[in-house]
Amino acid sequence: VQLQASGGGLVQAGGSLRLSCAASVRTFSNYIMAWFRQAPGKEREFVAVISKSGASTNYVDSVKGRFTISRDDAKNMVYLQMSNLKPEDTAVYYCAADRSSSTFYGPAGSYLYWGQGTLVTVSS
Repeated sequence: VQLQASGGGLVQAGGSLRLSCAASVRTFSNYIMAWFRQAPGKEREFVAVISKSGASTNYVDSVKGRFTISRDDAKNMVYLQMSNLKPEDTAVYYCAADRSSSTFYGPAGSYLYWGQGTLVTVSS
């Protein structure tokens, strides 16, 4: 499984960005998909996850109401729509994938596959 994240950039506080993650995998719907982020000097942090069917999602409290995770199984893509961005959202964002449904509430170490990361910088 190969994951390719894109869409990062520089945005002013209050702005929006949409991150994309393309997955090279035979059956995309067999994987739960997630976004994590890592700010300088900090540990990798869970941001959002979406179930295999897309019916269930979960977010870290700090992004609830501002970020939306979605998936398009026809295109093997997962997205993270980020709105009302804040300077504290500045980080490298990584997409992750795993076949096990039990990983849905799991930490970063639970995920087997990772993309290379895309940098999001929010200026104040």
